[in-house]
Amino acid sequence: MASTTTERPAVEPAPEAEPELVAPWRSPRLLTRVGLLTAILLVIFAALFLRLWALQVLSGTKYVDQARANSFRAVPVLAPRGQIIDRNGHVLVGNRQATTVQVWPSDLPKSRYGELKRLSELTQVPLREIVRGIARRRSDPLTPVTVRTDVSEGLVAYLSEHEAEFPGVTTGRTYLRRYPYGTLASQVLGYVGAITRSQLASLGHRYGLQDQIGQAGVESAYDSYLRGTDGTAKRSLDALGRPRSALQVTALPKPGAAVRLTLSLPLQEAAERGLDEGIRLARADGQWAAAGGAIVALDPNDGSILAMASSPTYPPAVYSGRVTQRALAAHGLTAKTAAAANYPSLDRATMALYPPGSTFKPVTALAAMQEHLVSPYSYLPCTGTYVSPDDKSHHPFHNWDPNVNQQMDMPTALAYSCDTYFYQLGNAFFELPKDRKQPLQDWARLFGFGAKTGVDVGPEEAGLVPTIGWRKREFSQRRDPCCWQVDQLWKPGNSIQLAIGQGDLLVTPLQMARLYALIANGGDLVTPHVLMDVENPNHTVVPTPALPSPKPVSGLDPAAIQVVRQGLWEATHLTFGTSYPVFGQFPVSIAGKTGTAEKLVQLPGFTGIKDQAWWCGYGPTDKPTLVVCAVIENGGHGGVAAAPAAAEVFASYFHVKIQQTISKHSD
Repeated sequence: MASTTTERPAVEPAPEAEPELVAPWRSPRLLTRVGLLTAILLVIFAALFLRLWALQVLSGTKYVDQARANSFRAVPVLAPRGQIIDRNGHVLVGNRQATTVQVWPSDLPKSRYGELKRLSELTQVPLREIVRGIARRRSDPLTPVTVRTDVSEGLVAYLSEHEAEFPGVTTGRTYLRRYPYGTLASQVLGYVGAITRSQLASLGHRYGLQDQIGQAGVESAYDSYLRGTDGTAKRSLDALGRPRSALQVTALPKPGAAVRLTLSLPLQEAAERGLDEGIRLARADGQWAAAGGAIVALDPNDGSILAMASSPTYPPAVYSGRVTQRALAAHGLTAKTAAAANYPSLDRATMALYPPGSTFKPVTALAAMQEHLVSPYSYLPCTGTYVSPDDKSHHPFHNWDPNVNQQMDMPTALAYSCDTYFYQLGNAFFELPKDRKQPLQDWARLFGFGAKTGVDVGPEEAGLVPTIGWRKREFSQRRDPCCWQVDQLWKPGNSIQLAIGQGDLLVTPLQMARLYALIANGGDLVTPHVLMDVENPNHTVVPTPALPSPKPVSGLDPAAIQVVRQGLWEATHLTFGTSYPVFGQFPVSIAGKTGTAEKLVQLPGFTGIKDQAWWCGYGPTDKPTLVVCAVIENGGHGGVAAAPAAAEVFASYFHVKIQQTISKHSD
């Protein structure tokens, strides 16, 4: 029997359990991030809340005050510039108040052309000049631009009545320089003008683009004392920037200090009269080209400059207020008009260079005695001509008096100004051995030539003392391709010409006055200066750097100076002296020396040699207190033009009247 097998059904495996689904926003990592972000936001909001609370509660009053302050405008209150006075208190430069028209660039409307054009017509200031001034202040729009100074009261009234038509335009007060004596000492006093960008860059934070600054003379040299410290004021404005109240001064301005000069007003006036007289006498003597000159008067004991005049001159008031090219041109103060006016802004006392001629002979005399080349009371021939035995060309050098023929000692040679006597001394210097070098030039430098004097009012020229080394540098192959090998040589004629103050020698009148001060005081080299002191408005003296003391010239023999002083005395007191006609009967004993120096000049329509007239000296001769040095450009003989000019200064100083006698018996 068949058996049957009952199959057990297959058992299916149980299905795997599916993973439990978790919502993304319930992820632990995400929850951590959300919590961190929430904390950060809470901190930020808390900080903002605290800051807002601090602004509103703790600092609320402060910011309300600042908001109110924004309705005020700060306005500078200009300080008056200090006066410049002479040694006796006479005001040489003062101030006067003036009204200005100003533009505030930040308050101008966007469409500003029409307003500025009308303002240009009213003030008679070119529109381009106004626009240029605004552009110059582009980096400082909150500072006003001065359109015009010293405007009329009528214009001020018109602008006030039409205030709404000129937003951003205001009027203010300023100070302008006043010159009671016109052109007097203009080159010494200088002038004030708007600061330039180069000056602003060099002077730093003490100045701003709106500042006025001394541009020349005393105004420039002592600007730091003369300029005051501006004050401040505020004025209430409405929402449109229009003034709603009068100015309220918040800080008073501090006026500048007064600068007292060593100048003497009467002596300065006499010096300028003397120049005019010297030029007149020169022209009367046929010197048609005489049109300028300089006079220096100083105290030989300390270098105080009592007068320093230069001709021609100019009115410094032309720079006060609005400066126009037309006004400057009318006075010869532009590049195009200066030559025709003979350079009136040039201070000939410190900047003009001349050969000194016979006024230099005391230097040669002192150097020759110091080097033992001559005995002062031994005799040398004074003749009409001289030929150097060392000159292969046998060139004759002429005396100013061709008819003289006599023996002279040094004092007499100085008094008579014998050229041939000094030619011989010049040749003696040339004949010195090479190891002795060039002692005449060395002594000239010891006496201050070839270097600036150090005067406190500049600029000034150093001049030139020619030497062997200078000739080699000056006449190089590049600069003198045709003749350099000959021109480089120092020849007998170079020493001979130098001995009488001619050739390549160049000096300033101030350097010559310094030399004669040395002779007058017995051998001390002074530093010329015009500053006496600086005084606050309450008349207390402001400390200033000490001026250099007179310095004795090392090795200078007092006996040699006495010989020169004797010669200068004879030049004015003995009948053969070259300046006896002018000073022989002068009420006070004066000593001095004439000079007539040849110079190559270029004038309109003329190029050639013209004589420069010189006179330098001092008085009283027993105890000198005044040195005067005068030069008349192209003035001919020193005794004819320069000596009478100097006599005007002495007459004023000693309070005497003179009746001069003019003679052509002069070098």
